[in-house]
Amino acid sequence: MSLLSTAAPSRGWSFWWKPALFVLVACIGLYYVKWSPYYAKAFLAADNHSIGASILNDAPTAPLAAALTYAKVYFLAIWKAAVLAVILGSLLQVLIPRDWLLRLFGRAGFASTVRGGLFALPGMMCSCCAAPVAASMRRSNVSVGAALAFWIGNPVLNPATLVFMGFVLGWGFTALRLVAGIVLVFGVSWVAQRMSGPQALPEAAVEAVSEASTVDVQPFLVRWGRTLWQLFWSTIPIYILAVLVLGAVRVWVFPHIDGAMANSLMWLLPLAIIGTLFVIPTAAEIPIVQTMMTLGMGTAPAVALLMTLPSISLPSLLMLRKDFDGRVLVSVALMTMGIGVVSGLIGAAVL
Repeated sequence: MSLLSTAAPSRGWSFWWKPALFVLVACIGLYYVKWSPYYAKAFLAADNHSIGASILNDAPTAPLAAALTYAKVYFLAIWKAAVLAVILGSLLQVLIPRDWLLRLFGRAGFASTVRGGLFALPGMMCSCCAAPVAASMRRSNVSVGAALAFWIGNPVLNPATLVFMGFVLGWGFTALRLVAGIVLVFGVSWVAQRMSGPQALPEAAVEAVSEASTVDVQPFLVRWGRTLWQLFWSTIPIYILAVLVLGAVRVWVFPHIDGAMANSLMWLLPLAIIGTLFVIPTAAEIPIVQTMMTLGMGTAPAVALLMTLPSISLPSLLMLRKDFDGRVLVSVALMTMGIGVVSGLIGAAVL
């Protein structure tokens, strides 16, 4: 009788403590970094119709100063989430059984893509903080569609951000962001999956992974330390460098974004491109758009920014350069820009 036809070995406490530890770390970390602070911020948004000042409020003139100033403000806002993301991404690879991931997210169908997007909802991370976990999912052979839906779903379908947006900008903006966000997360991820081609995962292959994963050839701390370092080194240095570059670019980009835009549709495409490439902390698009609309920016460019600013960014694209095909990442960026433009046109008509 072949190995694949035998029953899988029984899984006792020596197996179950690993996924239990991952869930414990995820819940404690997310409660401290995301859930508790966002719960308090929801009341602030309801009372003040604001969640703070725009991260782009300063008016830099020197590229170096702009880079350092923005990097300081940005990393102070996200460093806890970034640390948690690298920890969770590395633990995902060493604590969650590989066959579980393959069964849930491994097949190249729309169902796996939907599960990936739903898996993102508790995370509420920005695109850059979600990137290490998405990279780890791909390194565990999760399908392209599921990993992309998780990555984009974190910032776009963030329940806390949608609540903040309703209190600050109005529930019409929230409804449009939610509907367009569902299209963006699941539609773009599914198209990218189709571009990547089929990924056949016969049940026998999943069972083989299940049997192989029951035996650890190295101690847990050794495997985790190696995985943690590999994930950190492949994502964080390029992340820091890209944030500095984009901080410097503000000198030439954002001084031109002011009340002169009014409702001009000519700004839709430029703002969709800027929003797709620029990097912001979670929910920072709300005070940015609130400030710019106060200056006179129209609904169409405002909606374009609301859709594209949080979705992806140049740093997060670079962080995932080794885990996704370049054609896929470029296509995701272009489709995100396109959805930003279309959403802006719809917003101008209905809001």
